[in-house]
Amino acid sequence: MNLLKRLLTPMAALIALTGSVSAPAEQAAPVVAAPVVTAPVAAAPDAQAHPALWKVSDHDTTIYLFGTIHLLPPGIDWLNGPLADALDHSDTLMTELPDLPPGDIAAALLRHGTLPADKNLRRMMGEKERGQLEAALTSLGLPVALFDRKKPWVTAATLPILQLQRAGYNIESGAENSLTKRATQLGRARGGLETADFQFGQFDVLNDAQQLEYLGSVLEALPQINAEIAAMVGSWSRGDAAALAAQLNADSDSPVLAEALIFSRNRNWAGWIEHRMKQPGTVFIAVGAGHLGGKGSVQDVLSQHGIKAVRVQ
Repeated sequence: MNLLKRLLTPMAALIALTGSVSAPAEQAAPVVAAPVVTAPVAAAPDAQAHPALWKVSDHDTTIYLFGTIHLLPPGIDWLNGPLADALDHSDTLMTELPDLPPGDIAAALLRHGTLPADKNLRRMMGEKERGQLEAALTSLGLPVALFDRKKPWVTAATLPILQLQRAGYNIESGAENSLTKRATQLGRARGGLETADFQFGQFDVLNDAQQLEYLGSVLEALPQINAEIAAMVGSWSRGDAAALAAQLNADSDSPVLAEALIFSRNRNWAGWIEHRMKQPGTVFIAVGAGHLGGKGSVQDVLSQHGIKAVRVQ
């Protein structure tokens, strides 16, 4: 469960397709609309929120570090105070991905997430896991064959997103969407630290057995996800970085996947920050909160290079 919670913060490329699900590869359009649901909207844990914010700086450069949650329930007022001031006074907003058309992301998912022609997801699964998958899809109003042509990791990463959407979480309320809207209104430059192809390509480190194990752990965890994510959002909203790190950084279910999707990227981003510190200006970086807590976090890597991140909210 702990790695699953962490992956719900870094999977920007997949969550950018929120409201849609990968369709069979044979179709020209790679997404289909998710069903409209009538489940109660998730309650905002704190109407007035103050999530954590850090900065690294020298005499002519300031870089803010903000940990996001890509899907949030509506009604949380978090873009205020020092956080809003930091964005307003920044020259550039950097997120995991630049602004991309959904079609480009869907095409990348099609390239990286489609099974070979001789494989079928449900036929690859054990009887118990297949039954769990079919039950989960049925409960969401989706056809049980929807992911048959997709690699196990696609289904594992998508199911929690769909379930959270059903509980009222959405990308419109998510942190990146709000930050991007404000930056656009202010006329700030936009950039991305990665590409959709890179994010999806990180799953290539997993073989079929590892991907199926990952999917199995997700199916087991689905009944508890809403409560676990609500607690995580609560810690994020209060700016309780220690509690959030404890929730996100328990022993990893999959060290291989954690290295590929979290720790190696943290090192890459710390390197980007170290290089960017050589240029003057102010940059606001917003990445999944799972990257900014605990050992191996972006701040931890920066400290190993003699760069101190200071908490400012």
